[in-house]
Amino acid sequence: MAGPAQSRKHRLDAVFGALSDPTRRGMLSALTRGEASVTTLSEPFRVSAPSISKHLRVLERSGLITRWKEGRVHYCRLRTEPLCEAGDWIEKQRAFWEQQFDTLAKYLEKEADECSNPYSSEQESPSGSKGGSRGRGKESSGRGPTRKR
Repeated sequence: MAGPAQSRKHRLDAVFGALSDPTRRGMLSALTRGEASVTTLSEPFRVSAPSISKHLRVLERSGLITRWKEGRVHYCRLRTEPLCEAGDWIEKQRAFWEQQFDTLAKYLEKEADECSNPYSSEQESPSGSKGGSRGRGKESSGRGPTRKR
């Protein structure tokens, strides 16, 4: 049994799937000016009538349009609720990623400052001293004894 979150996920999947096609986006764009007949909606597209019907079924299943028939003419109307849900989801994603990028930018700025001056007077070196190391005192005396095998 699907809960509300699962149902919302399926609705969003259907909406984004419907929006993935340029013909369907064009139809939705035309419907922003008001309801229209299927004939009017299909005029700008060079696709067959069965193809138009398929596109309309996808839009209807996703909840983006409602269809009805008056006499012999089929009409469509845009439903904005699914677009608002998709817009809300996109906005949440945008806010999340902006926060992530802001955090990354602050981290990179801090790293750049530390790389350009690793032992500034304000920071201690990794050893805990206030200054840099003076280097090694003397050269190594060479290899140590080797073990017999």
